[in-house]
Amino acid sequence: MPFVRKKAPLVLSEQEQLTLEKISKSRTESKTKVERAIILLCYSENKSTTSIAKMLNTNRPKVDRCIDRALEFGVLTALNDLPRKGRPAKITREARAWFLSIACMKPKDLGFASEFWTNKTLSDYIRSNCESAGHSCLIKISRGTVSKILSRSDIKPHKIYYYLQRKDPNFDIKMFQVLHVYKEVELFQLGKAKDNMVAYLSYDEKPGIQAIENIAPDLNPVPKTYSTWKRDYEYKRHGTISLLASIDLLNGDIYGKVFDRHRSKEFIDYLRYVDKIYQKDFKIKMILDNHSAHISKETRKFLKTVPGRFEFIFTPTHASWLNLIEVFFSKMTRTFLKGIRVKSKEELKERVYQYLDEINRKPTVFTWKWKMEDIIIG
Repeated sequence: MPFVRKKAPLVLSEQEQLTLEKISKSRTESKTKVERAIILLCYSENKSTTSIAKMLNTNRPKVDRCIDRALEFGVLTALNDLPRKGRPAKITREARAWFLSIACMKPKDLGFASEFWTNKTLSDYIRSNCESAGHSCLIKISRGTVSKILSRSDIKPHKIYYYLQRKDPNFDIKMFQVLHVYKEVELFQLGKAKDNMVAYLSYDEKPGIQAIENIAPDLNPVPKTYSTWKRDYEYKRHGTISLLASIDLLNGDIYGKVFDRHRSKEFIDYLRYVDKIYQKDFKIKMILDNHSAHISKETRKFLKTVPGRFEFIFTPTHASWLNLIEVFFSKMTRTFLKGIRVKSKEELKERVYQYLDEINRKPTVFTWKWKMEDIIIG
């Protein structure tokens, strides 16, 4: 007796036929979607569900479900899972809110010794205290569930990021004074400056540069054997030096002096060094921080000997990021000072001066962009 189909036939449009054929041959679509496309193509060719299931090495109910979806909701809809109600949430909203309130507290505030939670300590505390708090649905909460809830709520109680509280009551005033100088530099570079007899310097000290000597020689990279340099863990210290440096904001030149220390005496020596660089009729505007040497009695005494020569613009307290010289120091640390080894402090000083000479052969003009549109110079 010939095969008689009980289900309605599946008639495919030309576009549906092309889409199913493309998906059935795809290597990037999911396995489930490819399988469903083959089922619908075979069924549209009048093949039985039994033969389709046997060909795909699967079961008939699975094939029937796919065909039923296509007949009820359409061919393309049948390729995907239908929306479901989903498993009812075991953790209530109130329990989740209580959980997050605990996660946002410090363990030490709840009688523990630790400063911050781990997933284990947090899950242990939740299991031990959820019933008394009226949230018994959390009694079996696992570390994995703790991690998922924290991740979805974007809470990371095991991590800490540092910030710096503003302690300078005149922060905004000092910040705009610094930005005002950067605006003057911008106008100078555009040829709109009113006074051309001004030098603009961004100055700071970089103390604690260590003179470190290797105990054993470094080993060179060897192709196909050692891809990097190798260095012995042990080393010998020869003390530290301080670099006093400024960057000319107009041409990018770095003016640096190396000392063993960075007291008022060294700062005054540096000012004398800068004083000799520029013509006597220039005013030298220096952006610098609030280090004690910059406003000491010795420094003030020196400044009286060169009246009107220097103008100090102080950055706000704890705002070194406003000083462009820090960009150069960061670059210097990441490139030149990283892993440097010398045999003495004298060699380190020579290497620093050599580095400055190399930088000044192709100087980089650093520019400040942040909030410059707020600065208006009349």
